[in-house]
Amino acid sequence: MRRALALAAAALLLAGCSSGESGAGTTPPGPDGGSSATDSPTSPSSATPATAKAVPRPKDRACYAYRYDDAVAPVAHGKPVPCDHAHTAITFSVGELDSVVDGHLLSVDSDHVQAQVADACPKAFAGFVGGTDEARRLTMLRPVWFTPSLSQSDQGADWYRCDAVAIAADETLAPLVGRLQGVLGRPLARERYAMCGTAEPGTADFRRVICSGRHSWRALSTVDIAGAAYPGVEQARAAGQQPCQDAAAGVADDPLNYRWGYEWPTADQWAKGQHYGICWAPA
Repeated sequence: MRRALALAAAALLLAGCSSGESGAGTTPPGPDGGSSATDSPTSPSSATPATAKAVPRPKDRACYAYRYDDAVAPVAHGKPVPCDHAHTAITFSVGELDSVVDGHLLSVDSDHVQAQVADACPKAFAGFVGGTDEARRLTMLRPVWFTPSLSQSDQGADWYRCDAVAIAADETLAPLVGRLQGVLGRPLARERYAMCGTAEPGTADFRRVICSGRHSWRALSTVDIAGAAYPGVEQARAAGQQPCQDAAAGVADDPLNYRWGYEWPTADQWAKGQHYGICWAPA
């Protein structure tokens, strides 16, 4: 079964990176290019269990103690746990699949059905966690979604389920703490899920991590890149140089002596909807 995952953005490894230092009013240009890019785990996978049977409609606001592999599976496994116990996922929306087009019943793994869920869950996620577009971009919170297996669908299961998770580090989920609904509208709660880095962006040791873990750099802001078509590496890179330098200067102890970093999207990431770069500064 094929599935487009928004957890894809969990990695959000942008291909282009540049950084700089500012001293006495001068800023050395960042290197051309930078870190290699990886993108979403959206490859086709088999999702029909050997003894699959129709499962009841999932409950909204149910919590789960998932591992990363559970969260990126196309079909949900495991039972809910009490939300006042340790958990790593919470269901924020349950909907009904629209699998009939022009009178024809489509398979649950068809492009039409999967595209419906891939559109509905991110939209519902924005309403659930709240905050601005930029606030959501700068956290490690992500939506993931599940549909029935082919066998379960054949037996009448017609729902989809949207869950929220937080990425702690590569292929690791963070525990969800407190009330997640509207979390990005509450500054102190939002800080718990902020995006940080283990090293300077573009270096070999750089990994995105949640700011509650060990880190040395922090994502400060995002830079929207104008245009419907990918502008090319040079323009994408140029779009963030001054905004990121300004953002880092705004949080620096010494506005004449500071470091900053910038990442910009690849053409592939642009095609998937990421039309912005990220500004970084040492934590």
